[in-house]
This record gives sequence, structure tokens and C-alpha cells, in this order.
Amino acid sequence: MLSTRLVYELGDPHSTLRATTDRRGAAAVIYAGGEVDACNETTWRHLIGEAARAVEAPGPLIVDVTGLDFMACCAFAVLAEQADDCRRREVELRLVSRQPVVARLVDACGLGAKLPVYPSVDSALAR
Repeated sequence: MLSTRLVYELGDPHSTLRATTDRRGAAAVIYAGGEVDACNETTWRHLIGEAARAVEAPGPLIVDVTGLDFMACCAFAVLAEQADDCRRREVELRLVSRQPVVARLVDACGLGAKLPVYPSVDSALAR
């Protein structure tokens, strides 16, 4: 589901962002690890965008950030932008994190309606 270029970027030994993707029926799931910051924002944007385009409506795009050690504000901005794009195609972006700080940041930024947070991939798929 990901371009060769993006797979290469994610596989770069100097990259602080790691990610894998999975198909679950009409849904796409991203499992992200490492860090998302200004240095790899473009790679993050490509990852989220390419996975979103692979989702068949009405399937969701699920982004599991449980494995991330750090998410800069730019990571949340990319998710919010992509959530708007997804919604226009009748696809819902769902965020997965067990870290309470992620849900608090989403709410504090006023993104709760755009980025619903679930405790597990299974609960996000079951919605």
C-alpha cells in the first residue's frame, strides 16, 4: 500500500520514524513508532496520505501511535488535515493510543471531533 520511496524513507537507518501498515478489510492501519518531529514531518505526511488513499469508504484509517515516544505539534496538525480530507471521502481517521496525554492534547487543541482516540486497534475497528 506504500510507495517504494516511502518504504525507503521509513527504512533509512538514520530515520527516527518507524511505521508499518496493514489492511483489515476496507480499513487501513498504520502502526507508528519512534518520533515524529519537524525533521520527518514530510515523511509522516506522505505516510498518512498514502495510507488514507488506500482506504475504501466507508472503511476507517486507523493510526496507532502507541509506539511513538514523541509527537510534535506538526504530527497532530498532519492528522487533523488528513482527517478533513478523509471525511470528504466518507472515511474516518481514528487515532489509537493508551497514553492519556495524547487524548488530552487532542482535546486541548480542539481536535476531539476530528481525531477520536481509542485505546486499541481492535476497539477502533469495532466502532
